[in-house]
Amino acid sequence: MRILLIEDDAVLGAAVRDQIAGDGHSVDWVQRLDAADSAVAGVPYDLVLLDLMLPDGRGLPFLKRLRARGEATPVIILTALDQVSDRIEGLNAGADDYLVKPFDLAELSARIGSVARRYGGNPNPLITHGALQIDLAARSIHRDGVPVQLTAREWALLEAFLARPGQLLSKAQLEDKLYTFDAEVESNTIEVHISRLRKKLGAAVIETERGLGYRLGSA
Repeated sequence: MRILLIEDDAVLGAAVRDQIAGDGHSVDWVQRLDAADSAVAGVPYDLVLLDLMLPDGRGLPFLKRLRARGEATPVIILTALDQVSDRIEGLNAGADDYLVKPFDLAELSARIGSVARRYGGNPNPLITHGALQIDLAARSIHRDGVPVQLTAREWALLEAFLARPGQLLSKAQLEDKLYTFDAEVESNTIEVHISRLRKKLGAAVIETERGLGYRLGSA
């Protein structure tokens, strides 16, 4: 997924960024609300991680602006505000989850996965696709019962297709899912990842529409 992290604490922000990048997600990290406004105006994010106390204001008005514009992007609040009234206010403003600092980074990864599955229309982390048995929560995959090892980028690419079965995804859309806005992406990077997925999971797992993009195949 392409994730926007809005967090002004340098140590925590770096730890969260590294954790979710290690899960295979693309992370853009900003430390101010004005930068967050600019980011969401230019990139279709799959999820936002939002601190509530930023140097240039509070996070809740930012969240309310998103929802007022009709943006359904899932938002997980990350904050030290731990009163029940704070949680209620955040959830009523449109947040999908609320995580109090300090938190375990593995729990954050699990909550990101849970919210993403709910938005994808299938909260069940277990998926059977042809010869593939996929556990999104455990990040494990078997082909005909045999475990298959995927890199973080390969996982991210596969999840992008699983979230949109039957939908054609362009090369640019896939690059947006996998890479941050300041990353240098070689012209054949997506093709290389797709080739590796086909070798590991079967030649039919991803179909190509020449000149248009790729879609999930029959595996």
